[in-house]
Amino acid sequence: MQITGILKVKKEEQVVNDRFKKREFVLTDNSSQYPQHISFQLTQDRCGLLDGVKDGETITVHFNLRGREWTSPQGEIKYFNTLEAWKIDRNGSSTTSGGSMDQSVPEYFDQAPSGKDDLPF
Repeated sequence: MQITGILKVKKEEQVVNDRFKKREFVLTDNSSQYPQHISFQLTQDRCGLLDGVKDGETITVHFNLRGREWTSPQGEIKYFNTLEAWKIDRNGSSTTSGGSMDQSVPEYFDQAPSGKDDLPF
């Protein structure tokens, strides 16, 4: 999937643990009567795709929709969605990571979290 909009917010890279890092950003879609502010996530080596992109710049984001189930310590089941960006086009040029267009589910999504952290993300 892809969407074109204006970069509204670009957050700093977060190192979650020694095997996982992410970077979040928000794109404003003005294609309808009411602007939509859509949150995306970049992971691992793709975190650098926003380097050099300025707030207010028009970009096209290519992304995959990811969803997962999480069970709280109390047994309550919750569902979470993530828009995982894998390519960004800006001003007619394209940026991808490592030249690979692999869109499969990354290995870390299938791994159980370590430690006693009960947060769902």
